[in-house]
Amino acid sequence: MALGTILGFSRIGRGRELKTALEKYWKGDLSETALYEAAKSIREADWRNQKALGLDASPVNDFALYDHVLDHAVLFGAVPEIYGWQGGPVDLDTVFAMARGAQSAGLDVPALEMTKWFDTNYHYIVPLFNPDQAFALTSDRPVEVFREARAMDIAARPVLLGPLSFLKLGKREDGKAKLGLLDSLLPVYAELLGKLEAAGAGWVQLDEPILAVDLEAPVQDAFQKAYEVLRKATRSKLFVTSPYGELGGNLDCAMNLPIDALHLDLVRGGMQLDEALAKLPDRMILALGIVDGRNIWRNDLDASLAKLERAADKIGADRVWVTSSCSLLHVPYDLSLETDMDPEIKGWMAFALQKIEEITTLTKGLNKGRGAIADALAENKARLDARGHSSRLEVSAVRERLVEQPLQHAGRASSYPVRREKQEAVLHLPLLPTTTIGSFPQTVEVRKKRAALRQKHITSGEYAAFVQNEIWKTIKFQEDIGLDVLVHGEFERNDMVEYFGEQLEGFVFSQHGWVQSYGSRCVKPPIIFGDVWRKKPMTLDWILYAQGLTQKPVKGMLTGPVTILQWSFVRDDLPRGMVAHEIALALQDEVLDLEKAGIKIVQIDEPAFREGLPLRASARDAYFDWAIKSFKLVSTGVDDKTQIHTHMCYSEFNDILASIRAMDADVISIETSRSDMELLDAFVTESYPNEIGPGVYDIHSPRVPTQAEVEELLVKACERLSPRQIWVNPDCGLKTRDWPETMASLKIMVAAALNLRAQYIDKK
Repeated sequence: MALGTILGFSRIGRGRELKTALEKYWKGDLSETALYEAAKSIREADWRNQKALGLDASPVNDFALYDHVLDHAVLFGAVPEIYGWQGGPVDLDTVFAMARGAQSAGLDVPALEMTKWFDTNYHYIVPLFNPDQAFALTSDRPVEVFREARAMDIAARPVLLGPLSFLKLGKREDGKAKLGLLDSLLPVYAELLGKLEAAGAGWVQLDEPILAVDLEAPVQDAFQKAYEVLRKATRSKLFVTSPYGELGGNLDCAMNLPIDALHLDLVRGGMQLDEALAKLPDRMILALGIVDGRNIWRNDLDASLAKLERAADKIGADRVWVTSSCSLLHVPYDLSLETDMDPEIKGWMAFALQKIEEITTLTKGLNKGRGAIADALAENKARLDARGHSSRLEVSAVRERLVEQPLQHAGRASSYPVRREKQEAVLHLPLLPTTTIGSFPQTVEVRKKRAALRQKHITSGEYAAFVQNEIWKTIKFQEDIGLDVLVHGEFERNDMVEYFGEQLEGFVFSQHGWVQSYGSRCVKPPIIFGDVWRKKPMTLDWILYAQGLTQKPVKGMLTGPVTILQWSFVRDDLPRGMVAHEIALALQDEVLDLEKAGIKIVQIDEPAFREGLPLRASARDAYFDWAIKSFKLVSTGVDDKTQIHTHMCYSEFNDILASIRAMDADVISIETSRSDMELLDAFVTESYPNEIGPGVYDIHSPRVPTQAEVEELLVKACERLSPRQIWVNPDCGLKTRDWPETMASLKIMVAAALNLRAQYIDKK
């Protein structure tokens, strides 16, 4: 019979218990023992839910306190020397120092580099391998967690990040090929597999998401070599997953591996099913990722069951697993928590627990026939039909405007050199101008006031007065330390995407739809269900209030169309490019209102631009076409004298440099501190002509940089680019930081810029 399972599950807990425990631990309010107990409680609750919903097997060791890639680096002894590890088990504070940096008596270390996990908004810690890297198993943690699940009578399947993906996602300090480390890594994997087998693991899941990207022949050959070694190391059955896209040119490579089960993502790679069925070896089980692990819409059970039946007819139901397209890490926990959501729209959705129900329903239908799930099929069809015929999906005025302002007409009236001359005449900024990315600390007091407004404990007037006072204090602080271009601090904003979604039509919101972004950072993505349009100005009053407090320029702050799209749960009944077009037109209205009111600089943030890049090269041109034009459409019609900024963070820019150039922002700020300015090399290679603000300190770490460190990074930037091009700013927004570290870091940043400005003034 077919089996139902998932690839992974949310880690944060039903009520974000992990976030609470982690942040208490970091503040010293929770012991290490209590933190581990909280984590265990979350895991056990998740396993009980999965068992109660009827899964035949549950993944274990998919949980992580901060990040699963970091856990594997620690597990295999890939701990850089600066963290002081001397072998043996790696203590928890060292793990968090690798993730967040650390600054205390006797220890002052930066965090490891962090970047996006494939094309998702999840961030992972990039393993850093020493030139003479020697891997070693530092603990039996995966075995312990497996035993923990077995003690609860859970049909547990240990999960490991596969060896090829682990190496591919890391980097070597010496810049040499990471595949050269495979021979020293495989014995450690083999040792761990042996221990899992001894503990009773019948199956082990090895996640190899790099199978969804274009792989060169040497990497495909390395897959064969690696899995031959692992096959010999254990009698446990091996299950390899390939989430986030189709196998494409890696299909034959995957089919030839000496493994027992292979996963296919049928949500993003549905066209590969027939070819996979034709080539599947007789010994291999096919796990069909038929339920979307990336979005919150209900599955079309009838269509999904038809695909499963086709597979079962070809290879037999006993060789079919029904599963998710990827880990359910990327969707909220439980739709039943949403007691205030519009009931009509709520009926179109499924969160993580509901997706498990879809998997178990489909498994039952495949094993026992459609009659066994007739009621579920009928209800599902009724809900899908109701959504498809809803009058709330389409707005005629929006559709007409898409025709009137097509994407191909997007762009500024003049070239960058012409605009720059006019902007310099208006702004009169110094060499190496200083600014921040936008947000300032969202303190407990700020969050409490926002909650009080939501709960109607204070009036909107009282809330506005509070926010204005926060803006006033922030403007004054920025003036006092000498920043050149100011921001209002974004205290009115709960989230850089959710805030705009709340004021745009076509969005709906959850109360508890949290997903993990990194560590304790959780986001609650808006849900785009219908056509998007702007009813009234969204930021104008706050920005004008701030600008009225100072003679220095205050940036208007907007989130760009691609990022709003990428960081929302997007309707799946329209092309993504069309939805981005709608958002861009709404934001264009906002930019023109800001300009008309006298705002001279507008920042249109696109931190998710690289994240949205398709994993397959063959699909990228189509993405770039609508993504670039959507961004440019936001500033179409803007006067040359108005300076347009954008911001991108935690991205590999080599793949998108030509596209960044085509976006034609006057100034782009980027994350570079964790990479030690290496990311600027791509801009140098392409002779990027516009202005750049390379981040000079890491805001995802509580560590305050020294002035010498900031100056060293700025010197490296000025060696790569003309000082005339360079702005000075942090890596990202400051909302997650506390005020003391923010104040200290910004003062250091400004002092460093003033010192370098004096040195480079003759080179302008």
